[in-house]
Amino acid sequence: MQKIKLLLVEDEKNFGVVMRDYLQMNDFEVTWCEDGLTGLSKFQSEPFHVCIIDVMMPKMDGFTLVQHIRKENQNIPLLFLTARAMREDVLNGYRSGADDYIIKPFDTEVLILKIRALLKHSLEQSSNATVLIFSEFTYQPPLRQLLHASGVQHKLSPKEAELLSLLLKHKNRVVSKTTLLQAIWKEDNYFTGRSMDVYLTKLRKYLEVDPHISIENIHGNGYCLKQQAKPNA
Repeated sequence: MQKIKLLLVEDEKNFGVVMRDYLQMNDFEVTWCEDGLTGLSKFQSEPFHVCIIDVMMPKMDGFTLVQHIRKENQNIPLLFLTARAMREDVLNGYRSGADDYIIKPFDTEVLILKIRALLKHSLEQSSNATVLIFSEFTYQPPLRQLLHASGVQHKLSPKEAELLSLLLKHKNRVVSKTTLLQAIWKEDNYFTGRSMDVYLTKLRKYLEVDPHISIENIHGNGYCLKQQAKPNA
């Protein structure tokens, strides 16, 4: 079973070690960064399911980091975990785009329950999405229907639909080959890898009608569905 990938951005070393170990004990796969700038770089290079972020950090504060993350992903669950307890700090946390604001000291069991509740809500929102729009494409996951503005349309196979949905969820970010295989085929081996290559080739063929969309193989890292900005008219 694939573990939930959690991004922890916390500059206090002792607390960071304790939090990382505690979250791992609760079956999360944790990436820990010690400053906001490194946290943003890591978020942009890897797919995550949830983020826990401190406020006061070197190089980039938590409020700014969350604002950057929200520009790229509106749906990922974000929690502040901080000693900043002033009312204005709490308000700034929610204004920046956080889903929850937890003040230290805190109950660790409550934290885990909050994380799982946010993940459940995020999953329900994702599964209820009936239409996804990217560039000049309209995609309806329940119907597996991909339509381009030119009128070209395709009915995707179940595996094509799962693959496209996962790449769209992490649009403009690299998703590792292992992550895709484990999520869709439930195993990562030579044969499932070859099978995925076939489906990727088909998806690229469907998308080639739009020059602003591409699925790129990032050598040694994974795949990225890129949407390029259209030139100003």
